[in-house]
Amino acid sequence: MNNKEVRSWMMYDWANSAFATTMMAAVLPVFYYDVAAKNIDKSLASSYWGYSQSIAVLIVAILAPLLGAIADYSNSKKKFLRFFAYMGILSSILMAFVGEGGYLLASLLLILGTIGFSGSNVFYDAFLPEIAKEGEIDRISARGYAFGYIGGGILLLINLLMILNPSWFFLPNTLVATQVSFVTVGLWWFFFSIPMFKNVKEEKKTQPQLNGSYLTIGFKRVGTTFKEINQYKHLLIFLIAFWLYNDGISTIIKMATIYGRDIGINANDLIAAILITQFVGIPCAFFFGWLAKKITPKKALLFSLWIYVVIVFLGYFMSTALHFYILAFMVGFVQGGAQALSRSIFGSMVPEHRHAEFYGFYGISAKFSAIFGPFLFAFIGQLTGSSRLGIFSIVFFFIAGIILLHKVNIDKGKAEAREAMVQDGIHL
Repeated sequence: MNNKEVRSWMMYDWANSAFATTMMAAVLPVFYYDVAAKNIDKSLASSYWGYSQSIAVLIVAILAPLLGAIADYSNSKKKFLRFFAYMGILSSILMAFVGEGGYLLASLLLILGTIGFSGSNVFYDAFLPEIAKEGEIDRISARGYAFGYIGGGILLLINLLMILNPSWFFLPNTLVATQVSFVTVGLWWFFFSIPMFKNVKEEKKTQPQLNGSYLTIGFKRVGTTFKEINQYKHLLIFLIAFWLYNDGISTIIKMATIYGRDIGINANDLIAAILITQFVGIPCAFFFGWLAKKITPKKALLFSLWIYVVIVFLGYFMSTALHFYILAFMVGFVQGGAQALSRSIFGSMVPEHRHAEFYGFYGISAKFSAIFGPFLFAFIGQLTGSSRLGIFSIVFFFIAGIILLHKVNIDKGKAEAREAMVQDGIHL
């Protein structure tokens, strides 16, 4: 294992997490609501933001099988990683040119930036088995995740200071400071990606004979996995539960800030609260790892999902900045834990010789499951003229997911995985 390569690989998570924090979660939603959509009805502003999120994720989900096939069958992972990274970087910088009433341009750049962010991650993830020893993959993956929390949080803190105190940075006002913060995302992403592009070497493997295009192969693999996953009853039930509650989690991440702005909470309070979520999430992810050992992973995951239900109910009645700070702390408490436990529970019920295949399907499922929540939020908000009802509708995803999760027997799921390995001729 080349430690320089490992550090360079982890720095890419540090680099592109700036987009996740500043553009997707904190600063851009406020800018979109207050500036880009200034001349339209405010309930429509939050709805258009939700539609933009759904369109972006839908495109990414459709592209994912194609990108996965390219990552597996070509020797061009770094080339495609650089292409999608530059798409996201350029979209972030161009957002600085969006002015009042420019919500269509802002939506287009958000969609392109999200495609760049998610598309580059497909190829970034594909490098992990190449730069880490088999026994080190989980540890290095977790450290990369932590680097992302820290890197994204540091730039968000800088941007918050910039927006609160423009004169400290020789900027004339808050609007210009916000636009400059979008440029800093692109520059941060570009600068800290350099070690990845320079130091991580791509393994040159003999390319297998392709029977069809990358697109055909990609969707054929997804179809095959989808058919075969029916053999694993408890894994399938868990996956459906995950589709539901993950949609709720994704919606809260993407819609919380613009919802807070819609009900009148100050923009600076919103950004500061998201910063709290970012840093609270780091130790709490480790806490849920400890809790899973004490009460089982399934019970720990259910505990986190019930907290999300409480968050949605409290979010409906939220009216002050203090309420938003409390909810931000609660989200930070459960967000990392719910995501980490979901991934580990899924992995425990997958046959060991098919981890890569099933985790690829899991990743695509996560992308598809993030489409409907923002769309429902936007649709209900537009239909009723109330974003409060939009956020309340998200409780359906958590309740349905919890009900299905109760039907999952992890031990039986593991037994199904062992039986499949025996049938495939794999000696335990």
